Amino acid sequence: MDILNFPNRMLGAACGDIAGSRYEFHNIKYCLREEELIDDDCCFTDDTVMTCAVAQGLVNGFVRLQQDGRRKEEDVLLEEIKRSMQLFGRKYPYAGYGGRFRRWITANDPEPYNSWGNGSAMRASYAGWAAGSLEEAEWLAEISAKVTHNHPEGIKGAQAVAGSIFILRNGGGKEQVEQYVSGYYDLNFTLDEIREEYSFDVSCPGSVPQAVRAFLEGENFSDVIARAISIGGDSDTIAAIAGSIAEVIYPIPEDLKKRTVETLDDFLLDTLKRAVDALTENKSGIGSSDDSGGNVRDVTVE
Repeated sequence: MDILNFPNRMLGAACGDIAGSRYEFHNIKYCLREEELIDDDCCFTDDTVMTCAVAQGLVNGFVRLQQDGRRKEEDVLLEEIKRSMQLFGRKYPYAGYGGRFRRWITANDPEPYNSWGNGSAMRASYAGWAAGSLEEAEWLAEISAKVTHNHPEGIKGAQAVAGSIFILRNGGGKEQVEQYVSGYYDLNFTLDEIREEYSFDVSCPGSVPQAVRAFLEGENFSDVIARAISIGGDSDTIAAIAGSIAEVIYPIPEDLKKRTVETLDDFLLDTLKRAVDALTENKSGIGSSDDSGGNVRDVTVE
């Protein structure tokens, strides 16, 4: 894999996940320097695996819809995301899943289990990149969430992330993101105010606003990741969510990008690259190469 030429999209969540992995159960309460963010003790976890799985599921779903549009769109996307998540989950059985999700991965006919955990939010970034409108970003995020996390709070977490990404890639800034996410969560706090008392919380309401706040306070990509990790809690997931948003406006530093790519395996890297290719080349009918906000369903398969 040519690291320098790897696309500058869809690595943000993986980078945050990897950087936060060593601190999930060994929390710190201070900001790391950029060169400290990823070392030999770091690894990718379920956050990266499921981000890739949802991206692949959406790509497959839109290809199917353009080849045969007779099926209901939502049903096809649900089927493909579910199939992809089970495939990736079984390929990486020890990535750090929760108990209910592990059972869902291996079930013959998996059903959603009303979760409001942050797993729906950490895997939702591709919905924001793929959508042609804010409404569509929220719709795709809802579909990606409700295969497992069909609780309203689980869906809200995914929508807040995907919507933020869509806003930023279409010219919005931090002020617009803060206003948008405030429609889902109370963002009236700073990381300094919560850092000392904040503890492990895997719910969407207990980790998504913190990740968004890290993005809002960060001055560059590395700073966003460092701030996300600095509050403790579910460090890899908070940093993955923050990184998935931050990469839209902040470039990932080359050395950090290199360490991220070197930590991932070829299967995950190839999945991410195909997902980006689907956006930039319109091969799957997802997104538009100029981020013009066009309707993704109108793109023709080449």
